Amino acid sequence: MIRAALIGNPNVGKTEIFNRLTGLSQKVGNFPGVTVEKKAGRLVHQGREIEVVDLPGTYSLTAHSVDELVARDYIVLERPEVIVDIVDGTNLERNLYLTLLLLEMDANLVVALNRWDMVKARGMEIDIEKLSELLGCPVVPTVAITGDGLEDLKDSIVDAAGQKRAKGQDAALNYGCDIERLISKVEDLIRKSPALVEKYPQRWLAIKMLEGDEMAMEQTRACLSSSQLAEILSIIEAVEAAIK
Repeated sequence: MIRAALIGNPNVGKTEIFNRLTGLSQKVGNFPGVTVEKKAGRLVHQGREIEVVDLPGTYSLTAHSVDELVARDYIVLERPEVIVDIVDGTNLERNLYLTLLLLEMDANLVVALNRWDMVKARGMEIDIEKLSELLGCPVVPTVAITGDGLEDLKDSIVDAAGQKRAKGQDAALNYGCDIERLISKVEDLIRKSPALVEKYPQRWLAIKMLEGDEMAMEQTRACLSSSQLAEILSIIEAVEAAIK
């Protein structure tokens, strides 16, 4: 069975797409340990059963809110085969911020470029092939309220299942030579811990540590030796001092 998670900013049509994909097969509960609603459903496409989980709407994955933490932990710890990022085609600049964060997590990503009818009605031009090339993942135009494009979206989910973003490909974001050098240093330390390498995307975790993300540090502290932790903390302090 393919596990696919839907994510996106609030009010981009994510719930409508989830409902159209899963129909009456939905189950509602809560994510473990929190009161955030968990909606899951199933469908069959090309002979493959697909479980779809509707993650909370979020603008970021910084874990400043329960919704952000739930979405982030599900992607990092549950590792669904495919992440479907629902993007509002009429507001790309704001929506693609989350897309880039997902790419940094080594997510096996499919972008649903929703509200395609509004994009065309407003005379906007989006080069789908170029956007797909730049992001390194499929981009599928959709219209949630009519269901247009959802068969193509299902095809892309099945095609993407089991694939893996190529290691060593260019990062979605480049933070400049100085910061990239520090990211590489922390990644080198992370690679010395097999437990961390197995559990977390290395670049993403390195960035979270450099950001001083308390949840990331708390979740990984037990996997680091005292010397590794001390070295990472010294790098973080250097970054903070440089910013000041």
